[in-house]
Amino acid sequence: MTDRELVDLAFTMLERSYVPYSHFPVGAALLCADGTVFTGCNVENAAYGSTICAERTALVKAVSEGHRDDFVRLAVVGNSIDYCWPCGACRQMLYEFAPDLTVLVGRSDRDFVRLPLHELLPHGFGPKSLA
Repeated sequence: MTDRELVDLAFTMLERSYVPYSHFPVGAALLCADGTVFTGCNVENAAYGSTICAERTALVKAVSEGHRDDFVRLAVVGNSIDYCWPCGACRQMLYEFAPDLTVLVGRSDRDFVRLPLHELLPHGFGPKSLA
């Protein structure tokens, strides 16, 4: 799957977002080494701390289906003028499973940038940090 195809798939998830409070839909698509893709959208909650981001939705879906260490690329997109950068909690969750992940970050005009997760979360704390 190309970067463009993964970003486009993430954009299809915007319509599934549940965002009655922020009105800021986010979509994600996580590609595994075997070609499997897990999608996600943000799901808000009146108890704001219970809200889950699109990236974590896709990640948790993948882990619950048995994928743990084979993540290749993640696309994260939003309906915004600026790029839809993953929040700190998402960066940490992704680092737990895929510190070498490539992240594609898109904006509403469908332009996107590509960068390694370690640039988004330098000096990340992961399982190896506990050794």
